Amino acid sequence: MKIQDVLNKNVMLFDLQATDKEGVINEMVQSLVDNGVVTDFDTFKAGIMNREAQTSTGLGDGIAMPHSKNEAVKEATVLFAKSNKGVDYASLDGQPTDLFFMIAAPEGANDTHLAALAELSKYLMKPGFADKLRQASTPDQVIAAFDAEEQEAAAEEAKKAEAVKEAASSDKPLIVAVTACTTGIAHTYMAEEALIKKGEEMGVTVRVETNGASGVGNRLTAEEIAKAEGVIIAADKAVETARFDGKKLISKPVAAGIRQTEELIQTILDGKAEVFHAENAAQASASQEKLSLGGAFYKHLMSGVSQMLPFVIGGGILIALAFLIDQILGVPQGQLSHLGSYHELPALLKAIGDTAFSFMLPILAGFIAYSIAEKPGLIAGFVAGAIAKAGLAFGNIVAYAKIADLDPKAAEEAIMKITSHQVSSGFLGALVGGFLAGGIVLLVKKYVKVPRSLEGAKSILLMPLIGVALTGFTMLAVNIPMAAINTGLNNFLTSLSGSSAVLLGLLVGGMMAVDMGGPVNKAAYVFGTGTLAATLTSGGSVVMAAVMAAGMVPPLAVFVATVLFKDKFTQEERDSGLTNIIMGLSFITEGAIPFGAADPARAIPSFIAGSALTGALVGLAGLKLMAPHGGIFVIALTSNPLLYILFVLIGAVVSGILFGLLRKPKN
Repeated sequence: MKIQDVLNKNVMLFDLQATDKEGVINEMVQSLVDNGVVTDFDTFKAGIMNREAQTSTGLGDGIAMPHSKNEAVKEATVLFAKSNKGVDYASLDGQPTDLFFMIAAPEGANDTHLAALAELSKYLMKPGFADKLRQASTPDQVIAAFDAEEQEAAAEEAKKAEAVKEAASSDKPLIVAVTACTTGIAHTYMAEEALIKKGEEMGVTVRVETNGASGVGNRLTAEEIAKAEGVIIAADKAVETARFDGKKLISKPVAAGIRQTEELIQTILDGKAEVFHAENAAQASASQEKLSLGGAFYKHLMSGVSQMLPFVIGGGILIALAFLIDQILGVPQGQLSHLGSYHELPALLKAIGDTAFSFMLPILAGFIAYSIAEKPGLIAGFVAGAIAKAGLAFGNIVAYAKIADLDPKAAEEAIMKITSHQVSSGFLGALVGGFLAGGIVLLVKKYVKVPRSLEGAKSILLMPLIGVALTGFTMLAVNIPMAAINTGLNNFLTSLSGSSAVLLGLLVGGMMAVDMGGPVNKAAYVFGTGTLAATLTSGGSVVMAAVMAAGMVPPLAVFVATVLFKDKFTQEERDSGLTNIIMGLSFITEGAIPFGAADPARAIPSFIAGSALTGALVGLAGLKLMAPHGGIFVIALTSNPLLYILFVLIGAVVSGILFGLLRKPKN
């Protein structure tokens, strides 16, 4: 639904006079009655107060959304109201409330009030939007604020579409590029921006296709590829390259697309790049960069992680939202064990989220194996991940011949005893399984020889059959120690408190700032997400909370440094500091990379200090997080939002001051 369609100008209130919660509700209900939206004051108010008796609709950050689906309502309406003084509304964060959205839905309106809640939340989560509403003094200004936000999103999409058209008609040299990082969240788009900007400086049109977390953006056309002087691949994972057959192509990690943009563009313009031939794609890719054992391990791991993350993030946030919405709607004290599945909408969200989450381990193992052995490794890797998830192993699989002679009750007890030992080996088991599957399939490819006439059958029959069988039997053995390790690790993490939690938070927090999106950062992040699945039912993961809080620190520290030490930064750097506010609040650590790369000896230790401090504080306080990503936008999914924000700010200020003090004045 479009929220502007149910925002009624006539019922809006811009100066609530009440000084307490019930008084505010009375004023808003009376406005609905006076304007013919509600037919009976007492009936509708009773519905609102019954909802408030379950849990407060004061969501924090000065916002409340009282709501009721009620027989006294004539038409679905959202009333906007402001208090210029602020009111004690018993909000979840304990702070005064000044913005109110009272949602009135008719009895037979299905889930109109839930749709309105969801739509309003989408807008109110955007930084600065609530402040625009606070400044509004007329109904038209409120509607205009929502319209402007909607148009801004549409304009951004139109701008990208126009750039594509200009590239096709321009007389300037054209270079096409593809950017992709392992997570598809930050580096992908930073490289895009850097290539386009440097191209403009050099008088070259650079058309960039992004392979981000949400899919392929600004896809290159056949005409553009044909016209292009050459191709730049700035990617840390596999991208579609067959279409570039016969073009001069240079392939580098995504970091080169950010830091070596001029060199890449000039290489294409000078004709020094080698001509790419699709049939030799694998060899060409391998020759670009010789990887060490550690480098190869990281590459394959991140190939799995990059494919896994959308399932973790999408499923994890849906599950977390189910808990949050159920809390907003209210769950009786005696039913709190069913929080997340009590009301229909949260129950549906949780079911969908659980389904997405269940693919996490098979996807991880499958794409690790795919990175090692290409397509033949994919199925074996999926099977390895599924076995790890299910906890299948020698000794815990029922062979019915052994219990066929038992009576039904004894047989059932025997089955339960056997299956009780099926313990998931979790993230670690899937990780090991992915590498095992890839290695086994490579060996099968090398040593299973067939006549040339049967090569097709080998790829579609023999490879999957032998690969799955060998991987499966191997995993049944490997799962035994891996399940024990995973269980021990989970028990350890669950028991963490006090100094142990502080040390863990300190460690993972510092790791998030070491390379800001590189291998060390991703190792800490993957560790955090690995703890999330087992902790959602208990309120979330302390490790995940420490990881996200620490990851928000470096970009925010950049902003602090550029504000407090203006004389040490150029105007461009100070402008970049402002954009880092958004990056930091969005949990995009990579925003600080340009500053870390330009002055690593001073910047990185400063960032590590603040991030480690934040992680330690989160561990000390035992704060939990139910979402794997999102930054400030999922702050409500932390166990203590105010304290969480405070710890992030403390880390950012400490890092920012250190960075500013250590940095040399600009020349």
